[in-house]
Amino acid sequence: MKGFVLVLIFSLFSLGSLHGQIEFCTGNTGDPIFTENFGTGLTNGPALAPGTTTYSYVNGAPSDGSYTISSFTQYYDWHNTADHTVGDTDGRSLIVNASFTAGEFYRREVSGLCENTTYQFAAWVLNLLPSPNSCPNGGIPINVRFEIWDITDTQLLRSGETGPIGAMTAPLWENYGLVFQTLPGQNEVILKLINNGQGGCGNDLAIDDISFRSCGDRLLLEDEANETSRIVCQEDGATTVQLEATPDFSVFNTHAYQWQESLDGINWADIAGANQATYQSPPLLSDQFYRVKVAEDAVNLANDNCATVSDIYQIEVVPAPLPPSGNPLTEICEGEIGVLQAVVSAGERIDWYGQASGGNPLLSDNREFSPPAAGIYYAETVDVRSGCLSTTRTALELRFVPPPDVEDETLDFCQGTSAFLSAGYVGGTYQWSTGEMSPEILVREPGTYTVLVTNRAGCAETKTIVLEEIIIPRISLVRSDHREIQIEVAEAGDFEYSIDGFNFQNSPNFPDQVGGPYLLVVREKNGCGDSRLNYNHLVIPRFFTPNGDTQNQEFTIEGAAGLSQFRLRIYDRMGQLVFETGDPGIRWSGLREGRPLPSSDYWYVLQADDQVLRGHFTLKR
Repeated sequence: MKGFVLVLIFSLFSLGSLHGQIEFCTGNTGDPIFTENFGTGLTNGPALAPGTTTYSYVNGAPSDGSYTISSFTQYYDWHNTADHTVGDTDGRSLIVNASFTAGEFYRREVSGLCENTTYQFAAWVLNLLPSPNSCPNGGIPINVRFEIWDITDTQLLRSGETGPIGAMTAPLWENYGLVFQTLPGQNEVILKLINNGQGGCGNDLAIDDISFRSCGDRLLLEDEANETSRIVCQEDGATTVQLEATPDFSVFNTHAYQWQESLDGINWADIAGANQATYQSPPLLSDQFYRVKVAEDAVNLANDNCATVSDIYQIEVVPAPLPPSGNPLTEICEGEIGVLQAVVSAGERIDWYGQASGGNPLLSDNREFSPPAAGIYYAETVDVRSGCLSTTRTALELRFVPPPDVEDETLDFCQGTSAFLSAGYVGGTYQWSTGEMSPEILVREPGTYTVLVTNRAGCAETKTIVLEEIIIPRISLVRSDHREIQIEVAEAGDFEYSIDGFNFQNSPNFPDQVGGPYLLVVREKNGCGDSRLNYNHLVIPRFFTPNGDTQNQEFTIEGAAGLSQFRLRIYDRMGQLVFETGDPGIRWSGLREGRPLPSSDYWYVLQADDQVLRGHFTLKR
């Protein structure tokens, strides 16, 4: 900008010095008259205009007495940091390596000022030297002196300095400024920044965002509720505000006003006829920004270089937030604590109610709610900043689900077969102790089985099934004890017995049976099967009396007629064979070689088909 002179001076002070006369406007400032942010880009430069500085431009690392303009700061062992300008991408700053000799560093003129007007100059400064570093004693600190002169460069209007800024462990941009007033008839000034110090190890800095603004009263902009902004809900309809600007008379003695409006807070337009300290807005249905431009004289309102602007008053019209989203039905198991959950966007909260509209919240500002009982509850969105509510509430139901209704069982199955075991519940998931996951399983072994049944709500119950095996009868031995048939089985069970296949009894013993063939049947009472055996019942006498009385005169064996193999041997007490025959129809009268044997006990060995029978009988005379 033509006519603006900026000079930088670096001076070495003791580390204990205070910043000298650095100050900022305590009131409101105007829009920037001049701003230097050195642009953006990954390449260095361009160099400053001729006459702006006595330092040499380099496209790279500046040595003592030179500078560069770059987005890269990590030359030598300096800090690696971005420029100061907010929102920049690859923003540049002025990077300086101080000269060994003091002198004017940077100069520019500014024109177009208004006479008798207060202004603020400001710049951001950064010491590039890190701490610790390789310089002796921590390096030379930077110190920038700011001076504002009249255009003849003979009258100093204002000055100040940063004071010594030493090396820092992390890069820190710091803001410094001056406030001054133009003289009558004065509309140009010179701004100098001067280096009075020495170059060497240290005294390396970056400068960015140099600005120049008008300075005026501190202006309080409030509505009728003494608020500096307002947030309203779109659902409440149009709104109006009564705004009032109140200056503190710290700079201006008189005040001229021009109210301005904006849709974005950036681009402003004057409001025709709005030139008083108060302003009544029209009905508003959307966002609106207001500010007021102020000068000591109405003539200066047309020149932005001579006027200041108030802080911005914003009316923000907030649309109703969306209702919360969440699972409309939450099912949990009986005995557990139920939790309803809902989701809203950032900057919104949830209040919970027991009805679809009205009433007091059961719980505020929580995205989870644990109801005391099952039922339907309602979640309402509240915009945190505005307090605006969703137009409807979201209904969320909590339902307590009982665990699966299953009962333990004791079952049985027939030996040698298989059995189906059922969980006894439809529509769940299943985990059997066998590892299977179906509602039913087929097993072949007795034992205890369990199945964990889980319903759709995740509620689980364990069912236990005791499976017992029913033994199938197996005839292991049959005895003919004289006229009694005795049946033995291999394993005990719930059996019944028969010797004809039709008539059954619980006892395995059948007394008073005549000799002869029988069909022996042992069956399991639950129908699991039977065991059958064709058996020839032999009735062997326990004694006989061949004494001529016609009663029991001969030794005979009942039931032997059907045998295919028969051999009978009879022995006396001495073990001598006294009789032998292969005739099943034996009728022995107690003779040996035609002579009667004496009364005594005799022993026999009978080979009857596949069995050998041994015993004794008595012969009585």
